[in-house]
Amino acid sequence: MGDWFGATAYSGSLVLAVPVALIAGLVSFFSPCVVPLLPGYISYVTGLSGADLQAGRRGRMLAGTVLFVLGFSFVFVSLGTLMGAVGTWFLTNQRTLGVVLGSVVIVMGLAFLGAVPFLQREARVHRVPDVGVAAAPLLGVLFGLGWTPCLGPTLTAVLALSLDEASAGRGAMLTFAYCLGLGVPFIAAALTFQRMVRATAWLRRHQIWFSRLGGVMLITVGLLLLTGWWDVLVAQMRVWIPGFTTAV
Repeated sequence: MGDWFGATAYSGSLVLAVPVALIAGLVSFFSPCVVPLLPGYISYVTGLSGADLQAGRRGRMLAGTVLFVLGFSFVFVSLGTLMGAVGTWFLTNQRTLGVVLGSVVIVMGLAFLGAVPFLQREARVHRVPDVGVAAAPLLGVLFGLGWTPCLGPTLTAVLALSLDEASAGRGAMLTFAYCLGLGVPFIAAALTFQRMVRATAWLRRHQIWFSRLGGVMLITVGLLLLTGWWDVLVAQMRVWIPGFTTAV
């Protein structure tokens, strides 16, 4: 399993795509749909009140957030696996696929910048299960299925890259990287809750820059896919990285 993971991560365009997916996850975490609501999310998944959260019951907070992250990771990795598997059907039309996916990612980048108003509408599950650690995985699944507008553009871009990978395994790895970028800060916030509360105010003041950075990144990736330069960079990796191979 370890050999497969290493070989897969070090082949094909994943050398470029995994860092993009990881950063996309971080951008999603710092979006207005997540950071301002962190105390609420952590309260729901742990079943703790505000006073208990301030008291720092780290064991329960760690368990709740990890189960929550596993819940939405199951949804996202499943989608990435599906998109990667579907991508194998389009291998004979890879250039056309690149144009289509590049266009989609550019639109998602523009949406992240607020330039596509109809994509700013909220479409998520508003009803949540009973709070507590036992319900945390289900809440994570609902969070994953909800796809708020803030998560939608970045997640859609990562799924587009999963489709471009044309492999279920590589699609799963790509969305797993996205989940790491989104999930690890969730867990860190739970373990450092008091500091996180103080940091939230600073993050709110600078959220516009996170959104702009995310939008520019998505548009750049979309242009690379659309123009074919993504494949050129992958080929260039053979020169830059000793032992690099293109996955088939």
